[in-house]
Amino acid sequence: MEHTFWIWYPGDFELYHAMKQNFSRVERGFGWPAFWKSEGFRNRVAFRRTYELEQEISFTVFSNAIGHVLVTWENGEKKYPFGKKITAGPGKVKVSIHAGCVEAFPCAYVQGEVIHSDKTWMAEDYSQPLVPVGVCKYFTKPEQKPTVWEYTEKECKPVKISEVNGGVLAEFETELTAAVSVKDKRKTALEKEKRKVVKNIENGYEGNAEEISDAGNCRKESDSGDSCDVLEVFCGESEDEALDLEHCYYSWQPDPVTNRCPCCAVRFAFIPNCKAEDVEITAFYQYVDFPKRASFKCSDQKLNKIWEVAEHTFRLCSGIFFLDGVKRDKWIWSGDAYQSFFVNQYLLADPDIDQRTLLALRGNNPMTRHINTIMDYSLFWILGVLYHYEAYGDLDFVRQVYPKMCSLMEFCEGQLDENGFLVGRENDWIYIDWADMDKTGALCAEQMLFAACWQTMAKVSAALGEENPEYMEKYEKLIGQIRKFYWDQEKGAFIDSFESGKRNVTRHANIFAILFHIATQEEQEKILTNVIKNDEIPAITTPYFSFFELDMLCQTGELELVFNKIRDYWGGMLDRGAVTFWEEFDPEAPVETQYDMYGDRFGKSLCHAWAASPIYFLAKYFMGLKFTGVGGKEFVVEPHTEFFDSFDCTLPVAEGQVHIVWDGNELKVEKTAHRLDL
Repeated sequence: MEHTFWIWYPGDFELYHAMKQNFSRVERGFGWPAFWKSEGFRNRVAFRRTYELEQEISFTVFSNAIGHVLVTWENGEKKYPFGKKITAGPGKVKVSIHAGCVEAFPCAYVQGEVIHSDKTWMAEDYSQPLVPVGVCKYFTKPEQKPTVWEYTEKECKPVKISEVNGGVLAEFETELTAAVSVKDKRKTALEKEKRKVVKNIENGYEGNAEEISDAGNCRKESDSGDSCDVLEVFCGESEDEALDLEHCYYSWQPDPVTNRCPCCAVRFAFIPNCKAEDVEITAFYQYVDFPKRASFKCSDQKLNKIWEVAEHTFRLCSGIFFLDGVKRDKWIWSGDAYQSFFVNQYLLADPDIDQRTLLALRGNNPMTRHINTIMDYSLFWILGVLYHYEAYGDLDFVRQVYPKMCSLMEFCEGQLDENGFLVGRENDWIYIDWADMDKTGALCAEQMLFAACWQTMAKVSAALGEENPEYMEKYEKLIGQIRKFYWDQEKGAFIDSFESGKRNVTRHANIFAILFHIATQEEQEKILTNVIKNDEIPAITTPYFSFFELDMLCQTGELELVFNKIRDYWGGMLDRGAVTFWEEFDPEAPVETQYDMYGDRFGKSLCHAWAASPIYFLAKYFMGLKFTGVGGKEFVVEPHTEFFDSFDCTLPVAEGQVHIVWDGNELKVEKTAHRLDL
């Protein structure tokens, strides 16, 4: 029935699947979950809804749990088992579903014309007040299992097969998240021979003992001299990785029944000790089929390729949640997710994946550890809630997570030093970026983020209709302290830290100072001259922090710098053979070490969501689509045509799309009133 969903306690679906995501990480033959505090789902919940029925009706409740349905009316009540047709009414009827489950989160599906499970139901865990239930648009049928996410699957054949190093190397068109299937034709041939011999024996042919024995144990030598031993498959993001049998991240033996290896990041698959005619190789690409809402074509072919590769990178890392990458971690990282929210608004425009990611990251109250153990990642979670709200206008979701925002900020306030600065506790990770930065004591960049969070709390509470003037008071006080302790008048910049006495200047805090409107106009001008345009200050070499740098430059009108950086930096990865964009890229690094990271030969992720940001910059600043109101319904389109001879771009807005065309002479902007699949 339309608008009927599986229902659960809000957040439990996300926490369960986040746990599965973390524990499903398989690398080099062993599972490695995230070893930090993670939240669990509730084992016992109740779902409740009251109806005024004009006549007798019937409904059925399905659940993955142990429990019952309690129907209460004016003069009595009755319990029913799950899966049995229930009749109720007329009059006022209260339906309560009591569900308990150890293995997974309790959920229920109510099937009926009048009484059915939708967003109007309430949930409780027997300790807190009733809250609106959680749902997911993908789970709308009683036969579905909300504990199992059903990915779309596409069969992909190699675009090239080569015989190298005594084995077979298969190359796919691009990087995939796929289960590689390898069918051993030699074994098939030997099995046929075995069946032939057995049949001949049954028909009276005696044969010789050696022939019968060889056929029985499938060890007969083929014409090529190879035996039909179990094959091993080495899957790599690069050719170098697939051919390096010692350091390759993924090596598998195909399942003897399905011929499949586990799903992993793969572009190249190498099978040693065989020939091309011996094997049949297929990749089964597994993904979430998000509708295509955006497109970009312009006169600059390099930019077209950058958009194409960025989109593929982003889609690979977008599933149940926004993941950092599809090799190695495959985790939900808050800093990575924050940037994904920006790209999502201009590419997929899917609010649900935002919500799932935010719920999975934050977990439940009380707050006892920083998200991902990283102090700045907790702060980015706060900022992410505001961006999500401004993008989609979902006030109900904001209302749901606002208590968790408050408890997170309270947790942070419990770790302030004597100057009112946020500092790390034992085992906290102060990240900001991989850079040579002075991280002694209270870090300036962290205080910038903390200040932005107080401003966010003020905006969110105002949207909810609350009066909380203390948020802006705390913001102003912190800004005053930041300027007092970290602004260096002589250097004309903010320093990393004051406690060491080094007065070290990097780009990071100064980028935040402009991006979050902390620096005055005079300070901004000095920062641009003394830091941002100063080649003596070490350059940003990660796509992660390049996002903040380029966003800041766009806000200050330095579009030419941004345009060239996109072409040079992301184009530089393309020049080195990238088919998806990388976790880190230093153009000055030698080619022979370009895949190295964390002291690991192939430790670098070659498909990382935070490297997809050119989509955001091209769409917002160069195509000029800027939203002027909450929810994406109000916007302006002011393209910078001076950078292009022509372009044809479609971008999502609210429930529709905007089509922007420039032919070199005339600009056309057309909005559709509904969403279209491109």
